[in-house]
Amino acid sequence: MTTAHDLDVTPTPLALLLLGREADPKSERGVDCPGDLPAPSDPDLVARARAAKEKLGDKVFVLGHHYQRDEVIQFADVTGDSFKLAQQAAARPEAEYIVFCGVHFMAESADILTTDDQRVVLPDLAAGCSMADMATAEQVAECWDVLTEAGIADAVVPVSYMNSSADIKAFTGKHGGTICTSSNAKRALEWAFEQGEKVLFLPDQHLGRNTAVRDMGMSLDDCVLYNPHKPNGGLTAEQLRDAKMILWRGHCSVHGRFSLDSVNDVRERIPGVNVLVHPECKHEVVESADYVGSTEYIIKALDAAPAGSKWAIGTELNLVRRLAKQHPDKEVVFLDKTVCFCSTMNRIDLPHLVWALESLADGKLINQISVDRETEDFAKLALERMLALP
Repeated sequence: MTTAHDLDVTPTPLALLLLGREADPKSERGVDCPGDLPAPSDPDLVARARAAKEKLGDKVFVLGHHYQRDEVIQFADVTGDSFKLAQQAAARPEAEYIVFCGVHFMAESADILTTDDQRVVLPDLAAGCSMADMATAEQVAECWDVLTEAGIADAVVPVSYMNSSADIKAFTGKHGGTICTSSNAKRALEWAFEQGEKVLFLPDQHLGRNTAVRDMGMSLDDCVLYNPHKPNGGLTAEQLRDAKMILWRGHCSVHGRFSLDSVNDVRERIPGVNVLVHPECKHEVVESADYVGSTEYIIKALDAAPAGSKWAIGTELNLVRRLAKQHPDKEVVFLDKTVCFCSTMNRIDLPHLVWALESLADGKLINQISVDRETEDFAKLALERMLALP
């Protein structure tokens, strides 16, 4: 067999990364922990987590996102969506450490909203968000230059989804915009259109499109898609001037997988099923669903549903499984036949949580998420505008 050595070829760092033989510290910041990470098979992990958490007492507050696996959720003091958890962190000023079992942008939001004396810890720094990573500060700044050249920047109000980096939140605050969640996206857009004629919606195109068309009565023709990987976003100045909604070309890797075929298939397999999906799903999926709403909406809908009802849910699989267990009197299935966890969220596993808690219990601060002051100030401004929405 001919090898790279035989050909006198030296594999590049990228080639070695793709082969799984190297790590990229920039994109996989938490792959190598500067300590002894417990083995996943350690039978004492649960006991070790309990002991460390008990030792820390009121000094630690553990937040668990709904998409986390059950082995982690069991140690959460509060569960919720990203914004609810950030709010809960801010409401616990007595906690010295906030251990955020979620992803990077969520921990950033918690750091922005908590006091300077509190420390936010992410058990695995590699727990990022593919959607948040689809909009960088440099790309958004370049987009604003494109809007300026088209002569419309003064009429554009940025609205950024909570699922965005601190840098994007800061850009939004600096340019007179607001943050939104999947629950209040309509209110945020209504506010934005009171401030200007157009909206730049970041970074999830589907939530922006679904809210504009489904909830606010706009047409698909009112929306254009800005692709940061194409010159001028792949749009002409005329297209930008004619549009009401300028949607960033970003999406959730989990919710973007659901298709119209998924909906049609489950209706054939389960007569009388209720299809309930998250607004991060594609427009045609949302249009074909029976119910559409945020993670909190989905949970409340299942809680209120009558016994014997049937539900196909289009959101992350860990949550769907948990809802099925909590409602044995109802038939709850995953919308798609293909298993689809949030891979980055699932990086927060029990070994990483144990490592984080034991390190803190031993007086070692690890994996702190800290947002610089200028970014924090502008990001907080955007978040405060959202909190002030009627």
